[in-house]
Amino acid sequence: MPKQVNIISEKRVFDQHFKIDEAHLQYQLFNGEMSPELTRLNFNRDDSAAVLLHDPMLDTVIMTEQFRYPVSTKTGGWILEIPAGTIEEDENTDPTITLRRELMEEIGYSVNSFRKVASFFVSPGGTSERIFLFYAAIRPEDKIAAGGGLVAEGEDIRMVTMAVKEALYKISTGDIMDAKTIIGLQWLQINRDTLLPVSGH
Repeated sequence: MPKQVNIISEKRVFDQHFKIDEAHLQYQLFNGEMSPELTRLNFNRDDSAAVLLHDPMLDTVIMTEQFRYPVSTKTGGWILEIPAGTIEEDENTDPTITLRRELMEEIGYSVNSFRKVASFFVSPGGTSERIFLFYAAIRPEDKIAAGGGLVAEGEDIRMVTMAVKEALYKISTGDIMDAKTIIGLQWLQINRDTLLPVSGH
C-alpha cells in the first residue's frame, strides 16, 4: 500500500551543470504516523544509459578508461567503465538512442541491437539518477570511427578490450570499481553460456 509523503517546501539550492534540490518534508512511518519535519537534499541528475559490449566469438568485452575527478582522491582518477551517457530530453522514450550516440563518440562503434539487462538507482539516499543497463553483442567490424570522446567537452577516452575472465578478475582485485560495470559483468557471468555467437545485426 502506498505511503504518504507531505512536501512542505522544495527549492533548488545549486543550479549549474549539476543540480541540488532541498526539501522540507514529512513521510509516513511504518507505524502509520507521520515523521517530524525533515530536511533532505537531492542531487538531481538525469537518467543514464549504459551498455556492456561483448564479442561472443572472442569472449571479450570493451570498456572505456578516462579521468573522473570525483573519484580522483580514491583511485588516482582514471577508471575502467562500460560505455554510458546521460539520456537527453529528446531521448527519454528510448535509452538506446543515447547508447548509439555515446558509442560512436566514445569508441567509434556502430551498434543497432540491444538487450535490456536491468534498471537501477545509483545511490537513492543522495541522487535521483537511474541507470538503464543493456547488453550488446558486437564484432570487430562494428568499429567504424576513431571515437575518443568529445574534445569540446574535455573528454579523452581510451578504448580497452579484455577477456571476460580478466574483467571478472579485475572486480576481485579492485581494478574495476564502477557499479554499473560490475553489475553488467556479473550479469554476463551468469548468462554467458546462453549468449549465441554473433551471426549478424
